Amino acid sequence: MKPARIPWRKRLLVRLLFTSVLIAVCSVAATAWLAVTTTTSALEEEQGQDLAADNKILAELSGYAADHPDWTGVQGTVRALAAKTGRRIALTTADRTLIADSASHDTPLPPRPAAAVDPLHTDTYTEFGAQLSGIDPRAVGPFRLTASERERLDLVAEKQKSCFDRFSSGTSVQHTPSGRPYLVVEDGTDTSSYYKFGCGGFGMTAGTGRDPALDFPTATETKALTALTGLARPCLQAKDMDLGGKLSLTYDSTGRNPVSGPFLITRKDPGRPMDQIAKTCVLNARRTQLEPYVAPAAELFLGIGDQTAPRFDMSRANKAKIVGAAGLVLAVTVAVTAVVATRLVRPLRALTAAAQQPPELHARAPVRTRDETGLLAEAFNDLTERRERLEQQRRAMVSDIAHELRSPLTNIRGWLEVTRDGLVDPDPALLGSLHEEALVLQRIIDDLQDLAAADAGTLRVHREPVRAADLVDQVAAAHRVAADAAGVTLLTDTDATAWLDADPVRMRQALGNLVSNAIRHTPGNGTVTLSARRAGDDVLLTVTDTGPGIAAADLPHVFERFWRAEKSRSRRTGGSGLGLPIVRHLLAAHDGTAEARSEPGKGAEFTLRLPAAPAPADVS
Repeated sequence: MKPARIPWRKRLLVRLLFTSVLIAVCSVAATAWLAVTTTTSALEEEQGQDLAADNKILAELSGYAADHPDWTGVQGTVRALAAKTGRRIALTTADRTLIADSASHDTPLPPRPAAAVDPLHTDTYTEFGAQLSGIDPRAVGPFRLTASERERLDLVAEKQKSCFDRFSSGTSVQHTPSGRPYLVVEDGTDTSSYYKFGCGGFGMTAGTGRDPALDFPTATETKALTALTGLARPCLQAKDMDLGGKLSLTYDSTGRNPVSGPFLITRKDPGRPMDQIAKTCVLNARRTQLEPYVAPAAELFLGIGDQTAPRFDMSRANKAKIVGAAGLVLAVTVAVTAVVATRLVRPLRALTAAAQQPPELHARAPVRTRDETGLLAEAFNDLTERRERLEQQRRAMVSDIAHELRSPLTNIRGWLEVTRDGLVDPDPALLGSLHEEALVLQRIIDDLQDLAAADAGTLRVHREPVRAADLVDQVAAAHRVAADAAGVTLLTDTDATAWLDADPVRMRQALGNLVSNAIRHTPGNGTVTLSARRAGDDVLLTVTDTGPGIAAADLPHVFERFWRAEKSRSRRTGGSGLGLPIVRHLLAAHDGTAEARSEPGKGAEFTLRLPAAPAPADVS
């Protein structure tokens, strides 16, 4: 038989290769996505670190500008920051005149500045990472204390700290950018109550014990405040306001930012917002006062200050590496899949070749692997063996049927021919013999018809309530003459309470086959016993004989068609070999089972197990 041609897209090898390629592509894509995502995440993290470094650079350069009247000498600070942060740092004026640069002079600047360094308008000190509007607290100018003033105030602060430590968990002395000390209590307790207990009372203010040295301006600060007042007065007078006294110093909660106020100001129109106007005038006056003490505004350029640059850019070399790695993965995957697929397909091809051999050869598949394909090959070989055995049984069955039919037909034909030729008279004895041969033929044909119906699933049964005892008595009566002729005693043992829901004709046929088989194999003076009893939800019909029994090796085959324990027995002594298979099919049609037990030399026992049925209501 010519093997069928399989389309290439449906071949197992092609499907395996396609699956492996798909898996490899998905793996490479997933790996590339993971690599890009991880790299992007790392870049974002690095950008966050760069942003922190940028803020630090801006804060330090703003501090430098707040503490120096010009940018002379800033080159050393720029180079130190560049070496510490790994960034390129450049400072220019508003017209892009270079002030300082950590790179060589011929290196072009980034496209735009990262920030402006202007301590008079931008505060990068109060809150790290933020650029607040206002004057940088480090721009103190004429408010910076002299060394002697700082020393005197530090002494007072240390004495107050020692007193505060007796009432709080911890106190520290800190300084404003101008050098003025102030006390900070770590647990946040209000320090006003400490002065009433004598802390700091160094003979300055009676009753409170509070030393005003830390609360009032020094000579340097008084001079700077007087100058600030003179600078602010023209602006206030132009706004129809009058400064009724000098400006004083106050501090924010951290003590780092000196603020001018409170203001002793009067105006003729109380409906306008006086405080905001006054603050604006004082702020502008402070910028005018500090301008000679701070460096002019400058623009800050950083090496990666252009945030429009792509976050992730792959070079040609890296692209080539990724493409090469992906190609290598694909090649290895395809090669491994091809090897594995070939090993998988080889036993399947062997199975296909064995299945395509002519049926009469009963070819086996030469596969010895222990995987799923090996199990399939083993099942295929078992199926081939069963098919070969069935074929042998079929041939034996055809031979047995021919033999069974030939003997009676030969007898009938012979006697009819001699009668036709006038050699024998058709007396009643001859006709009776011919009738018996015809009955044998009829019985064989009926048995074959019953087996064919059972195989086709068309074996019909007509169920009705049947008393098991009546069934046994009827079968015994039908076979008693044959038992007497063979010199065999036929006995019955029944239970009157056992009922069946069965076809009485088919059950008599099944029991009759067992009884006739038992009589045939029981020698003279032997005994055949029919019994019926209830066993739980079942009814057991048993036929027991005292014949030679059945060998243990033959018991599994007794219900097979045309099987005989002794192949040499004739039809007269061995039967047709169809009785027991018919019994098995009849029991299956009644949802029952047929079993055989025997010991050589002690007879045989055949048991029919059927579901029990309740007795009819009209039976007492």
